[in-house]
Amino acid sequence: MATLTRAHEELFRRTPDQCYDTFESLYQKCQSDRVSAKDQWILPHELNVTHDLSVCLGSVPDYNLNDWSFSQLCRMARVHKDTVNRLSPKTASKALEETLPSTADKPYQILTVGEEIRSVHGVAYTRLWNTELLDIAKEFASDFTPPQTASDGESSGLYCGEQDMFAFLIDPTGWAEIDGEAFAPGFFLWNSEVGRRTMGVQTFWFQKVCRNHIVWDAIEVVEFSSKHTANVRDGLSEVRKVIESLIVKRDERRDGFVNCIRKAMREKLGHDDEQVLSILAKEGVPRHLIKDAMKIARQHGAFTIFALVDALTQVTQRVQLAGDRTEMDAKVGKLLSLALAA
Repeated sequence: MATLTRAHEELFRRTPDQCYDTFESLYQKCQSDRVSAKDQWILPHELNVTHDLSVCLGSVPDYNLNDWSFSQLCRMARVHKDTVNRLSPKTASKALEETLPSTADKPYQILTVGEEIRSVHGVAYTRLWNTELLDIAKEFASDFTPPQTASDGESSGLYCGEQDMFAFLIDPTGWAEIDGEAFAPGFFLWNSEVGRRTMGVQTFWFQKVCRNHIVWDAIEVVEFSSKHTANVRDGLSEVRKVIESLIVKRDERRDGFVNCIRKAMREKLGHDDEQVLSILAKEGVPRHLIKDAMKIARQHGAFTIFALVDALTQVTQRVQLAGDRTEMDAKVGKLLSLALAA
């Protein structure tokens, strides 16, 4: 089993203004960003850095750089960002003016929102909007929700900042039995509209999520990611397949679990006390617990598998040591598999 820490890492690098309580509020934020954004194609000689480090795009002055677009501009100029930050605005603008390519014939792809420049890319970059990924989640996983609020009392696992988006979603009603143990489905979804990270998805089945958003005991972990190149939208089909596969498997397992319960409510474990006692003893259940459980089950009229599992679940709560109680609960839980063999 794997321990997944991607959501845990996101938790401790996000500020409160990047946290969203619900999937819908995250989606609205991403939709608003998309509507207000504008892609501009500007030739290198039409991009000019002014004396106060604002930027002129063609004939339009006074665009401001944010931290990410400033970093990108420094990389294009092949000047270290920390070096530029140590200079006065006037000297820094002169340094960028002299080092930025100005004779190239391929345009820059510049994403602006109002008077702010969100990102600067060359022609090889292909933008993928956050909503394009979230639309897939809405289509196939509308009943998935964020996990419990994290230990900071604010973070829900849904984040969107000026550089990227991240969503952590689980199905709290999707628990199913896999090899005698209980698991629920979940997935991570991430993207950057400004080239800060890849786009991708990771699906899994888990047993526990702690308040630090560490996913414990994960199995069937599937991951897909793609860089923002010309074929990045082909990756949307892969993301759709990965999430759809998780949903299909969840439905199959949930239906199988429901059928198992129904059968357990019909099938008798034994026809008399002696036979029931013998079968449960072979499964490792202590005799004193069996006798107490049989008394409870008898009140429901029959020794069905479900009635006995329910009764044993009640009597194991009397076991004082937590370790022993956990061991007994595991044995009792596996009794449901007897319904499938019946």
